[in-house]
Amino acid sequence: MRLLLTSGGITNASIHGRLVEMLGKPIEDCKALFIPTAQWGHPMCSPQSVWMTLARLGPGQQGLLDLGWKSVGVLELTALPSVARSRWLPWVLEADVLLVDGGEAIYLAHWMRQSGLADLLPSLTDTVWVGVSAGSMVMSPRIGAQFLDWNPSGGDEALGVVEFSIFPHLDYSGWSANTSESARLWAMEIRGPAYAIDDQTAISVVDGTVNIISEGRWQQFNSEAEQKR
Repeated sequence: MRLLLTSGGITNASIHGRLVEMLGKPIEDCKALFIPTAQWGHPMCSPQSVWMTLARLGPGQQGLLDLGWKSVGVLELTALPSVARSRWLPWVLEADVLLVDGGEAIYLAHWMRQSGLADLLPSLTDTVWVGVSAGSMVMSPRIGAQFLDWNPSGGDEALGVVEFSIFPHLDYSGWSANTSESARLWAMEIRGPAYAIDDQTAISVVDGTVNIISEGRWQQFNSEAEQKR
């Protein structure tokens, strides 16, 4: 699977260009599935916020659903365990891109496992995963305690598809918990490789190669070079 891990979506020309490159064909020829599941686990989200995203009424999606896809469908992971795998599997296999919304990353990880989507990821070699905030963090080993809003076990372990953690919405206006200093303290607790990225930044991962795409600000923490110093 090809990963485009963003903080705020497809927010500038650089991230848009990388998305098209990863798709390998024009956006208008691509089928998309939108996954809103993470919103249900976050205390700041609601049925209204899900509706605003789908109806494209709010600023948070940054045009993710309005990029000119050939088709856009909704895949709600909490529903998948109640229907036959043979019904939903073709929907996923036919999609060129999965657009995965933000919210609560551990809640999203839980339902990716429960639905069977997590087990399917290694076989989706030609599919592009576009994560927004929690939709990106879910691929990391850990999200950090400060981002944990749902987990009966109390742990902050996500799926570990990539080897680094992500601090999204770096220095977001009005969010005092997302400052550069907060990111530094978060990284100290995470200990492993980590990035803090703002909404004008994305991280692409293709065949194990990690690249930063940015027209904004980002910081790297706990790199191998830093750990050797």
